[in-house]
Amino acid sequence: MAITDHHDVFVGATDDGYTFALLNRPLRAGPRILTDAGFIAHNQGGRTAYLLAPSTGQEAHTRAGDALADLLEHTLDIVDLAWTTRWHPAGRPAPDVRFRFSHSAMTATAETSNGQSLLEAEGFTLSADQTSYQPPCGMDERALVNTVVRAEPHAHAKGLTALINLGIPTPADFPIAPRRGSRSSTRPSPPSTPTPQRPAR
Repeated sequence: MAITDHHDVFVGATDDGYTFALLNRPLRAGPRILTDAGFIAHNQGGRTAYLLAPSTGQEAHTRAGDALADLLEHTLDIVDLAWTTRWHPAGRPAPDVRFRFSHSAMTATAETSNGQSLLEAEGFTLSADQTSYQPPCGMDERALVNTVVRAEPHAHAKGLTALINLGIPTPADFPIAPRRGSRSSTRPSPPSTPTPQRPAR
């Protein structure tokens, strides 16, 4: 399995600017909600990925926000780590923290001293070569994702910005879909929900 496979709905972005949504369990209204918001269904890597082509940050923010608000009526197990939807009226600021996923691993870097303090408060430790921060040991893929889900709103509350790179260069690079029945039956408590940067509808 991949980091994208552990939640009912996973929203992310490719390095080249596509916003995507994956439905990891059947949600009857899910496909309609996503296509009504402007996502286009594509078969990729043995799964259906719903894509928004690169556009303005405001448009991606609005379309994804509308879809997530409607999807919350059907599941709370939603993760939104799309850098493309973090729209700021004054333009995208330089990040204080960067999170990078690569396969089943994740590292973080602090671009500012405030970012360094944030990562340390979240339990990250400086690597031996002092070039990056490592999450607490022993985390599986789902726990790594949830660590970033918690850290990003913590950064936002402190007036800091975070950039999340999922290690997916283009839509053609989506991980292969997991085999049926391979999803973990465990659920986090409480479930992950979209990060709070989006305005209320």
